[in-house]
Amino acid sequence: MKRFTFLSVITVSSAILLSSCGGGGTKESSSANENTPKEEVKTGDNAALTAQLQLGEKIYKEKCIVCHQIDAKGVPGAFPPLAGSDYLLADPKRGIAQTLNGSNLEMVVNGVTYKAPMTPQVQTKEQAVAVINYVLKTFNGYTDDKLLKMEDAEDIEINPIKL
Repeated sequence: MKRFTFLSVITVSSAILLSSCGGGGTKESSSANENTPKEEVKTGDNAALTAQLQLGEKIYKEKCIVCHQIDAKGVPGAFPPLAGSDYLLADPKRGIAQTLNGSNLEMVVNGVTYKAPMTPQVQTKEQAVAVINYVLKTFNGYTDDKLLKMEDAEDIEINPIKL
């Protein structure tokens, strides 16, 4: 009975993840979305950083909040936390790749194993850097000088996973 309940929770959680976390749908080219501000941040450019973090907040609230929650603490055993996440903080660039491409990897975050897949959440590296920087600053206390730059995403390929 416990095994059936556990499998039911996993199945429902996966269905919620796949339908709620922004995955699926058709991809628009980045040039088709004229409302997306250019997010490249240059040192000392507070207006560009502010715009990038606003974009990151918008993306987080539209796509990430369902699974990772308003406080970025996730859902224990189902969706990992982003706030205080040893997994994210060990390699924030990995966060860019997973936001762009999704992930089917089993991961251990703060000692808890997570197996639920994550669908791709954004379409561009600029969007991925923006949302990861928003998470790093808002939920993990990063200062502006420690945030990721577009150069950090240069070597990341965009290859959405097939579920």
